[in-house]
Amino acid sequence: MPELPEVETSRRGIEPHLVGETILHAVVRNGRLRWPVSEEIYRLSDRPVLSVQRRAKYLLLELAEGWIIIHLGMSGSLRVLPSELPPGKHDHVDLVLSNGKVLRYTDPRRFGAWLWAKVPLQHSVLAHLGPEPLSDAFNGTWLHEKSARKKIAIKPWLMDNKLVVGVGNIYASESLFAARIHPDRLASSLSVEECERLSQAIKAVLQRSIEQGGTTLRDFLQSDGKPGYFAQELQVYGREGEPCRNCGTPVAAGKHGQRRTYWCRRCQH
Repeated sequence: MPELPEVETSRRGIEPHLVGETILHAVVRNGRLRWPVSEEIYRLSDRPVLSVQRRAKYLLLELAEGWIIIHLGMSGSLRVLPSELPPGKHDHVDLVLSNGKVLRYTDPRRFGAWLWAKVPLQHSVLAHLGPEPLSDAFNGTWLHEKSARKKIAIKPWLMDNKLVVGVGNIYASESLFAARIHPDRLASSLSVEECERLSQAIKAVLQRSIEQGGTTLRDFLQSDGKPGYFAQELQVYGREGEPCRNCGTPVAAGKHGQRRTYWCRRCQH
């Protein structure tokens, strides 16, 4: 599933092709996604794109009269292509642009979303989210305040979007390894120093992944069709039984809920 770095990579990839261009019209081939494609998108006509932004794992296309909210779901991707290129089986939505290109949304599992909002941050999918992890609002003090009396393992706690957005399964495991914190510990056990270390690790891991174009494990491709290269730098995720890159101890794996977790028994406490 595309996580925050993959969505930010997509945003950066499509932004130069959209901002300042006009959406001539939309082509919706299959509107049955996670939620039905909003009716306003069907009716788009001659609408300039003012900006391309991101909130959590959602992309926001700003138009004069409202915003398109896009979520990539489990397997979605966006590509900028020549308008004459015929669509494939899983190409569900096109935005036809004035520069002779299309923004094409591909989603084999159809678990993404194309929504419309007048005020995007008031939309139900965005209204109750926590701070952005790369912002100043997210820091060790915030984590420590929120961890008080939290009798939940740290790993799933980090994946709660009300705490902080965009720290999905891959990056939670990687950040906890970088911070030397065991994923099974209770959130309430974190010290002030550990919270500061963890917040800095999350920022560093996410920033490095963005620089590498995200992580391609199965479905994700950048807007130019290339994979993300951060998978080559993963320290623990997906490496069960392989030697820890720090100490050589075999990487351990388990589950929190239905999600796989990876850690080093020696490096993380």
